[in-house]
Amino acid sequence: MAGEPQADCLFCKIATGEVPATLVRETETTVAFRDINPQAPTHVLVIPRVHYRDAAALAAAEPQIAADVLREAAEVAAEDKLDSYRVVFNTGSGAGQTVFHAHAHVLGGRGLQWPPG
Repeated sequence: MAGEPQADCLFCKIATGEVPATLVRETETTVAFRDINPQAPTHVLVIPRVHYRDAAALAAAEPQIAADVLREAAEVAAEDKLDSYRVVFNTGSGAGQTVFHAHAHVLGGRGLQWPPG
Protein backbone atom coordinates (compact mmCIF):
# COMPACT_ATOMS: atom_id res chain seq x y z
CA MET A 1 0.00 0.00 0.00
CA ALA A 2 1.24 3.50 -0.81
CA GLY A 3 2.96 5.18 2.10
CA GLU A 4 3.70 1.91 3.88
CA PRO A 5 7.29 0.64 4.20
CA GLN A 6 8.25 -1.79 1.45
CA ALA A 7 10.28 -4.87 2.39
CA ASP A 8 12.32 -4.70 -0.83
CA CYS A 9 13.10 -0.95 -0.68
CA LEU A 10 16.65 0.08 0.23
CA PHE A 11 15.57 3.54 1.40
CA CYS A 12 12.79 2.13 3.59
CA LYS A 13 15.46 -0.04 5.22
CA ILE A 14 17.73 2.97 5.75
CA ALA A 15 14.81 4.93 7.25
CA THR A 16 14.20 2.17 9.81
CA GLY A 17 17.90 1.63 10.56
CA GLU A 18 17.89 -1.87 9.11
CA VAL A 19 20.57 -0.82 6.58
CA PRO A 20 23.36 1.46 7.82
CA ALA A 21 24.02 4.86 6.27
CA THR A 22 26.00 7.96 7.18
CA LEU A 23 23.14 9.93 8.69
CA VAL A 24 23.23 13.73 8.58
CA ARG A 25 19.81 14.61 9.99
CA GLU A 26 16.66 12.87 11.16
CA THR A 27 13.20 14.23 11.85
CA GLU A 28 9.89 12.57 12.58
CA THR A 29 9.11 12.52 8.84
CA THR A 30 12.52 12.51 7.08
CA VAL A 31 16.00 11.01 7.08
CA ALA A 32 19.03 12.63 5.43
CA PHE A 33 22.21 10.69 4.67
CA ARG A 34 25.38 10.97 2.58
CA ASP A 35 25.25 9.47 -0.91
CA ILE A 36 27.55 6.46 -1.30
CA ASN A 37 28.59 7.70 -4.77
CA PRO A 38 28.88 11.48 -4.27
CA GLN A 39 28.78 13.72 -7.32
CA ALA A 40 29.85 16.84 -5.39
CA PRO A 41 31.62 17.60 -2.10
CA THR A 42 28.18 17.76 -0.50
CA HIS A 43 25.84 15.07 -1.83
CA VAL A 44 23.13 14.19 0.66
CA LEU A 45 19.88 12.35 0.04
CA VAL A 46 16.79 13.48 1.92
CA ILE A 47 14.05 10.85 2.02
CA PRO A 48 10.61 10.72 3.56
CA ARG A 49 10.04 7.96 6.08
CA VAL A 50 6.88 7.04 4.17
CA HIS A 51 7.24 5.14 0.90
CA TYR A 52 6.12 6.69 -2.36
CA ARG A 53 7.63 5.80 -5.73
CA ASP A 54 8.73 9.33 -6.63
CA ALA A 55 8.43 13.00 -5.68
CA ALA A 56 5.26 13.50 -7.73
CA ALA A 57 3.47 10.64 -5.96
CA LEU A 58 4.64 11.93 -2.58
CA ALA A 59 3.50 15.49 -3.31
CA ALA A 60 0.07 14.30 -4.50
CA ALA A 61 -0.52 12.02 -1.52
CA GLU A 62 1.22 13.85 1.33
CA PRO A 63 2.11 17.44 0.41
CA GLN A 64 3.18 18.31 3.95
CA ILE A 65 5.79 15.55 3.95
CA ALA A 66 6.98 16.69 0.52
CA ALA A 67 7.44 20.15 2.06
CA ASP A 68 9.32 18.54 4.97
CA VAL A 69 11.76 16.99 2.47
CA LEU A 70 12.42 20.40 0.91
CA ARG A 71 12.79 22.07 4.31
CA GLU A 72 15.32 19.43 5.36
CA ALA A 73 17.23 19.90 2.10
CA ALA A 74 17.68 23.55 3.09
CA GLU A 75 18.78 22.52 6.60
CA VAL A 76 21.38 20.14 5.14
CA ALA A 77 22.73 22.96 2.96
CA ALA A 78 22.86 25.32 5.94
CA GLU A 79 24.68 22.77 8.11
CA ASP A 80 27.24 22.21 5.34
CA LYS A 81 27.59 26.02 5.05
CA LEU A 82 26.66 26.05 1.37
CA ASP A 83 26.07 29.47 -0.16
CA SER A 84 24.73 27.82 -3.31
CA TYR A 85 23.33 24.37 -3.80
CA ARG A 86 21.06 22.32 -6.01
CA VAL A 87 18.11 20.14 -5.02
CA VAL A 88 17.30 17.43 -7.57
CA PHE A 89 14.40 14.98 -7.75
CA ASN A 90 14.92 12.31 -10.42
CA THR A 91 11.61 10.84 -11.55
CA GLY A 92 11.75 7.64 -13.58
CA SER A 93 14.63 5.54 -14.82
CA GLY A 94 15.12 7.75 -17.90
CA ALA A 95 15.89 10.66 -15.55
CA GLY A 96 18.37 8.62 -13.53
CA GLN A 97 16.16 7.38 -10.69
CA THR A 98 17.57 4.06 -9.50
CA VAL A 99 15.84 3.69 -6.13
CA PHE A 100 12.09 4.03 -6.46
CA HIS A 101 11.46 5.75 -3.14
CA ALA A 102 10.97 9.51 -3.33
CA HIS A 103 14.16 11.37 -2.49
CA ALA A 104 15.91 14.68 -2.98
CA HIS A 105 19.58 15.02 -3.81
CA VAL A 106 21.25 18.02 -2.16
CA LEU A 107 24.38 18.89 -4.15
CA GLY A 108 26.89 21.64 -3.45
CA GLY A 109 30.42 22.58 -2.56
CA ARG A 110 31.55 23.07 -6.17
CA GLY A 111 30.34 24.91 -9.25
CA LEU A 112 27.30 23.26 -10.81
CA GLN A 113 26.81 23.84 -14.52
CA TRP A 114 23.57 24.26 -16.43
CA PRO A 115 22.12 22.35 -18.04
CA PRO A 116 22.90 19.34 -15.85
CA GLY A 117 23.55 15.88 -17.21
